[in-house]
Amino acid sequence: MSIWSPTSWREKPILQQPTYPNKEKLNSVLSELKNYPPLVFAGEARTLKNQLGNVAQGRAFLLQGGDCAESFSEFHADNIRDTFKALMQMAVVMTYAGGLPVVKVGRLGGQFAKPRSSNTETLGDVTLDSYRGDIINGVEFTKEARVPDPERMIKAYNQAAATQNLLRAFASGGLADLHQVHKWTLDFAHQSEVSKKYEKLAEDIDRSLTFMEACGVTSKTYRTLRETDFYTSHEALLLPYEEAFTRKDSITGDWYDTSAHMLWIGDRTRQLDGAHVEFLRGVKNPIGVKAGPTMDPEDLVRLVQTLNPDNEAGRLNIIVRMGADKVGEGMPKLIRAIEREGMKVVWSCDPMHGNTIKSSNNYKTRPVDAILREMKQFFQVHRAEGTFGGGVHLEMTGKNVTECIGGTFTVTEEDLSSRYHTHCDPRLNADQALELAFLIADSLKEAQR
Repeated sequence: MSIWSPTSWREKPILQQPTYPNKEKLNSVLSELKNYPPLVFAGEARTLKNQLGNVAQGRAFLLQGGDCAESFSEFHADNIRDTFKALMQMAVVMTYAGGLPVVKVGRLGGQFAKPRSSNTETLGDVTLDSYRGDIINGVEFTKEARVPDPERMIKAYNQAAATQNLLRAFASGGLADLHQVHKWTLDFAHQSEVSKKYEKLAEDIDRSLTFMEACGVTSKTYRTLRETDFYTSHEALLLPYEEAFTRKDSITGDWYDTSAHMLWIGDRTRQLDGAHVEFLRGVKNPIGVKAGPTMDPEDLVRLVQTLNPDNEAGRLNIIVRMGADKVGEGMPKLIRAIEREGMKVVWSCDPMHGNTIKSSNNYKTRPVDAILREMKQFFQVHRAEGTFGGGVHLEMTGKNVTECIGGTFTVTEEDLSSRYHTHCDPRLNADQALELAFLIADSLKEAQR
């Protein structure tokens, strides 16, 4: 294998990258970013890897969720807070009902770039470059907005820095205290059956906390009752940006991508000889790789050997995204190939991307029923194979959106137009995500039995 450096990816074939018309401006922006402070620290990434090592060994569960693609226009403290609260709700359901600690990783603070199935988009008789995320170009369907602009990377960094700062405050400043469990319920989410189920669980937790306090176990004396570890992640798609934040750790001498705690490679950019695999094999962050229905088991083995040559538990997360109708056929082959080689990985389920459809009124959407079915089958396959389904990877938001159809507080196709806010793919709202959390908790209890 060739010698790795933060720039060695530039010698490899690369997909899903914009073409910047002004190279001089691009190089100037990248030079500026290289001098900016890191967004996360190497020690935090190492701690996350240790926690994911517990997931790989069946002693914890990974909850990874957040925006499909963060946008500049919807950047607001309330949106970050509400997504944090929705993730905390899900985590407490899984921990309390499922009996395992939950490692919490947000798709936040850097999820600005998106791969696209086509380089162009056509409306009527006008064809323009595709929207690739706010870090690259604008969502507005105009020629000017769709031109890639390097200055957007600086705006993305500033927004990511502010998001990281707020998330740290929420995680350690009181909002994550288990005594706040009732306050994590969002204002709009009081009417569904799943919300009532959560309130019942919150009352049980209150009683447990009262008993623990009587025994001398309080949030004043135990940090884990008043604070939480919360990490960030995004797809490492725009490699010039990622390279700018790849720094050598002063303690270990290893290279870390300090734009996020965890990075992942998408299903469209996981070529063994490609630039994205080359870049991520050299940074020491925990990393993920998406595995869709076209993933060949032997290719997956070679990917794992390349990305995790030392077979470290917690280093690599295989994020399976099959689609509800393809899990039973596609996933067992992948698991058997990895088990045959004795590879230590986290198995995580992305039940979103394989279940995208077009509604009758022409909205891109995802049926909650299909999402739940894929998640159920994910656990069933792992039980049948004697392995541990260790995580879930969701596109979701704390906003009261109507983007995915179904759920206990039913969103119909006719409802889609009322609050369809995504710039890219449809997201679960807080109610729908909470429904999925209860399903996962039940599956974890069953797996333990």
